[in-house]
Amino acid sequence: AEAVGTYRLLPPHSNDHQPRASGLISNHEFGLMPMESILDRTIEVGRACVHPDYRSGATITLLWAGLARYMIEGHYEHLIGCASVSMADGGHAAASLYNRLTDHMSPLEYRVFPRCPLPLGSLRGDLPEAQQPPVPPLIKGYLRAGAWICGAPAWDPDFNTADLPVLLPMRQLDARYA
Repeated sequence: AEAVGTYRLLPPHSNDHQPRASGLISNHEFGLMPMESILDRTIEVGRACVHPDYRSGATITLLWAGLARYMIEGHYEHLIGCASVSMADGGHAAASLYNRLTDHMSPLEYRVFPRCPLPLGSLRGDLPEAQQPPVPPLIKGYLRAGAWICGAPAWDPDFNTADLPVLLPMRQLDARYA
């Protein structure tokens, strides 16, 4: 069997020598203070990597099923991470996508703020329907699983992406992933 996809997982006990948030990749892009009370029961996921020939909803579903099993077996209550959107067009598609995801926003108590915000005010966030980018498979997977978007996107200049903060409470996990 050939590996076609991976995820980086950071469980809460992996950085016991420092405050929980300071060791998280998400904390480099977002101020996680609103989530501080849940971080000791939270797994951070990141850098999903899928072979180009297998980038589909089916592969994301399989990755998510394995991740859900890990979460359930470890009795973790939350999953956090960043979902990236290409900035190849200067960020207009990312701004437009963010504006389309308002139905998936977290409750206010989990809203975080980008350390390097995507300048939404200077981007076209209302692309016509014909120019709307499809929701990337990874983000679609997060949302189908029951995740929330926890705030405005951050700009990651190293990867030239807009990153959305994502939180999935396991109590909301869609049954097909569990």
